Amino acid sequence: MLSLSYAWEIEPVTTATLEQKNLRVGFYALFGAVFMLGMGYAAVPLYDLFCRVTGFGGTTQRATESEADAAARMAASAGAPTMSIRFDASIARNVPWTFKPAQSTDTVQIGVRDMAFYTAKNNSSVPITGTATFNVEPEQAGKYFNKIQCFCFTEQTLQPGQEVRMPVLYFVDPAALEDENMQGVEQITLSYTFHRKVESDS
Repeated sequence: MLSLSYAWEIEPVTTATLEQKNLRVGFYALFGAVFMLGMGYAAVPLYDLFCRVTGFGGTTQRATESEADAAARMAASAGAPTMSIRFDASIARNVPWTFKPAQSTDTVQIGVRDMAFYTAKNNSSVPITGTATFNVEPEQAGKYFNKIQCFCFTEQTLQPGQEVRMPVLYFVDPAALEDENMQGVEQITLSYTFHRKVESDS
């Protein structure tokens, strides 16, 4: 009967070996943290781009005057129907403003540009800068709601007691008439929420 014996050579764990492993683990952890931080910064503009292209989440589109002219010609040739537009306004808790639409609803012909107004008043004793976020309901209407001019494109600074009237120039893309998901949609709601700009310490 044969007896087999094996001699296992155990490699001693030295301080240098542990330091190398720790450095490797630390490098991987640092790389992962930097990667996730970069993805965090990139996610916002990428998500915004995705929403603007697809209209996801009720995100509206931004159009030029020439695109508005083309839509108007298309609407005129097709005899486009009308659409009811409802306007909504709200403010964040830390914005001491009065913010409301100048009109609650409007009826527009699809493809034809129209202008609406919102009013905002700073009720505080200090200047306040705000930015407006927006969305459209129902969500599937977002990619067909085109803004040519809007106060939401820039920051708005109101002095103490100042009241302003802010325009929104828009149109509804006639392509909505060919979308099955838009069948039965008789009203689109445009909503804005003003948020206070966070001032940097620098």
